Amino acid sequence: MVWASWAAWRESEADNARHADAIVVLGAAEYRGKPSPVLRARLDHALDLYQRGFAPRILTTGGSGENSRFTEAETARDYLVKNGVPAENVLFEAEGTSTHQSVAAAAEILRRLGASTCIVVTDGYHVFRVRKMFEDRGIQAFGSPRYGAPKSVWTYAREAAGYWVWALHLSR
Repeated sequence: MVWASWAAWRESEADNARHADAIVVLGAAEYRGKPSPVLRARLDHALDLYQRGFAPRILTTGGSGENSRFTEAETARDYLVKNGVPAENVLFEAEGTSTHQSVAAAAEILRRLGASTCIVVTDGYHVFRVRKMFEDRGIQAFGSPRYGAPKSVWTYAREAAGYWVWALHLSR
């Protein structure tokens, strides 16, 4: 548990963005088709990476919450298009209701495109586990955490527990 907490902390402190086939933005809450502050921060970071030429496309993830007619992925796509990304360069995966499901679906989309690398944009504490999930599915992932994400002992411990649950029970 300590090792995974340390690994999550270490990766949360580093932006390892480099040229890749796609930028993958992990979903976060949306409110009636508008990104939550967390999702908007992730999208703005992905938009910055895209505009700087790190990848030719962005893939957004995330299904819909209970009683919502919007999905996180479609809300994210609409935000990116409204902010200048050509619609044909924004893909979305709107079925995943967990990180594991979203990564599995995103990895499949990337494979179908012939992609083998991606930049993962999410909260810093989340990067380590998500990167490992992509790599388990044959996609080399580079973490690029959003700015301003929470950094507490609790978030790293929770993420370490999530990593071990995935590694012991859910990987592939």
